[in-house]
Order: sequence, then C-alpha cells, then structure tokens
Amino acid sequence: MDKRLTSAKDTRRRHSEELKQELVDRSLEPGASVAAIAQEHGINANLLFNWRRLRLRKEAPAVEEPRPATLLPVTVQMEAATKNNKAVAPRPSSGVIEIDVGAARVRLRGAVDEASVRCVLRLLGAIA
Repeated sequence: MDKRLTSAKDTRRRHSEELKQELVDRSLEPGASVAAIAQEHGINANLLFNWRRLRLRKEAPAVEEPRPATLLPVTVQMEAATKNNKAVAPRPSSGVIEIDVGAARVRLRGAVDEASVRCVLRLLGAIA
C-alpha cells in the first residue's frame, strides 16, 4: 500500500493520509521499529517520527491554560509599643554553692544548670 502523490512540477513526494495512518499505527505497536518501518516504505525515519508526533498531539487531552494568580486582600495592623514589649535582660544570679567531697572542694557561683552540677558531682564521686 505505497501511495505516493507527485506532480511533474513538484519533485517533493506527498504521501496519502491512508499511508500515513497505516505507518503510524504500525510504529505505535509494542516492539515496533520506526526505522525499519520507514525503510520498508522508502521514507526517512524522521518523517515517520513527525507523523507520529502530530497524531499523538491530536489525541492528547487538551491542557488547561493556567489561571493567573489572584491577589488576596491583607490587612496589617501595627501594635503600639508598650513597656511590656521590651526585651527583659536576664538577672544575674548571685550566690555561691560550696561542695566538699573528700579532699576536694567545689565552688559554684552564679546561675548553674542542674545537669552541670550532676556531672561534676558524679565525677567527684568517682575519684573520691
């Protein structure tokens, strides 16, 4: 089924729609070789790929155009500065803790976290 349409003036080959459809159908079958099908019919494989692309575009579902972004109204309210909004500096802790373990004495001044005290006591207990 090799239907080519040519005219005396135009040396360009024109292929019938039936031939195009048949070749595209064959090329879309699983395991089909586009190059082999094109070579059997004396056409360039790129031409067959082009026909396939055109067919697949026609059959593809229409893609919706993305809608433009919608801006939403926003209201920004500034809070009045008050005395309570100021950052509070931490108070320095005063005081001293002295711990005697055996022949060692440990003095802890200022704010000391509980985990650090436990660690120091554990180490002193191990060496005493």
